[in-house]
Amino acid sequence: MDIIRALEEEQIKKDLPVVNPGDTVQVHYRIIEGSRERVQVFEGTVLKVQGTGARKTFTVRRLSYGIGVERTFLLNSPRIAKLEVTRKGKVRRAKLFYLRGRQGKSAKVKEKVNY
Repeated sequence: MDIIRALEEEQIKKDLPVVNPGDTVQVHYRIIEGSRERVQVFEGTVLKVQGTGARKTFTVRRLSYGIGVERTFLLNSPRIAKLEVTRKGKVRRAKLFYLRGRQGKSAKVKEKVNY
């Protein structure tokens, strides 16, 4: 088990910000189309953070043309070019699945004032 843990420690990125549920983040994700590579920004609210170490994932939800789109990212993935936390959210739960059924103002998360 120590060998696996040592390999995972090498793959963990050190320069990433702390991401918590309720935060609004911008994920700059590298997309490879044939021989070309481009960076696409996915901005939304973090619904959940799962796992530990190199296997840590987070799910981001945003509205795209009135339809909710959720995407799960591997936190330590080499495909993530940059991760920015634009707003800290004030929430009392670890998983924000209740946001899926909400629309309008009730789907918003309050901003944390002092962090």
